[in-house]
Amino acid sequence: MESHEEKLYKLVMQSKINETKDHMRIRVAEIEKSKIERGKIEKTFAPQRTPNVVSDMNTRGSGLRGDPIFGDSFVQKPRGHPTPATSKVAGGMKLGKAQKTNQFLESLKAEGELISEDTQPSGIESRLSSVPPSDPITVAIEEKINVTIKRDGGIHNFDIQGTLALQVLNDTSGFIQLQIENQDLPGLSFKTHPYINKELFNNQQIVGAKDPNRPFPSGQNETPLVKWRVQELDESSLPLSVNCWPSVSGNETYVNIEYEASEVFDLHNVVISIPLPALREAPSVRQIDGEWKYDSRNSVLEWSVILIDKSNRSGSMEFAVPAADPSTFFPISIRFSASSTFSDLKVTAILPLREGSPPKYSQRIRMVTDNYQVV
Repeated sequence: MESHEEKLYKLVMQSKINETKDHMRIRVAEIEKSKIERGKIEKTFAPQRTPNVVSDMNTRGSGLRGDPIFGDSFVQKPRGHPTPATSKVAGGMKLGKAQKTNQFLESLKAEGELISEDTQPSGIESRLSSVPPSDPITVAIEEKINVTIKRDGGIHNFDIQGTLALQVLNDTSGFIQLQIENQDLPGLSFKTHPYINKELFNNQQIVGAKDPNRPFPSGQNETPLVKWRVQELDESSLPLSVNCWPSVSGNETYVNIEYEASEVFDLHNVVISIPLPALREAPSVRQIDGEWKYDSRNSVLEWSVILIDKSNRSGSMEFAVPAADPSTFFPISIRFSASSTFSDLKVTAILPLREGSPPKYSQRIRMVTDNYQVV
């Protein structure tokens, strides 16, 4: 039974909620009315503009010109640039509902209202909300793994592709060279951008422009300077091996699946996705090292481990489903990331080409899976 104080508390809270909703409806009406009136005024006094086709074409064309060092072939599309949600209706283009709602919430916040937003930001919004680089120079080093592993042992392919990209915030910081080092791996081959001094790179492992009097391009884009590839690794070099053992017994199929991780890498956000036959209910998971989730729409069981390090280099899971063909549980897709790479390539120093102390820099190093499957 609820006490008198609990009932009173719920009544007070419900009253506050109703009052807040009423206030929000009033504010929405006021904002919409203000927009309509402001639109009428702007339409009345807006001057007519005769389009200048030549001027417009020149304006658009100027945005496609190359940077001072890498020319037209090195122009990149800006990362994370938002595309407003729009819907075409009679009378022209209007803002989508999501943007209108955000404007309303911001207006309430400005008036001191406490607003709790339940909506999750989209991928683009989450990238835009990330903290911009504080250092004048940022180096991004990334390797992507493409692996196809045979379910009975061995591999079909094992391919690693890496990129070193540079972001310079201003022109004055662009007069630099990058001293790098890497691990000597069999099958490791490099390619440098055509505007990079190849002789300097091959002989001294220094990434610098052919013309030292021109700075690296500046702005919010990352400029890829060096690419590499590793192709001669064997199964023993895999960061993560997964074995799946389905067996049919009576009206059920019992599946034992295990992972074994290399001691070279600590793996983050590991997700092993096992396809299942069409099921009326979730599989019966009887033992697991980590967590699991059943995607009923795609009929996939996701086994996740937040971190694999020296404390849990191996793990297993056991589950049961109605009797099914063993091939139903393949291909198994795997994804993860790591803060180190196969090549172990890194920038060890920034070499200034003009007088002054070396500029501050930061570097991000990571390895990710592009396509990692057991078939």
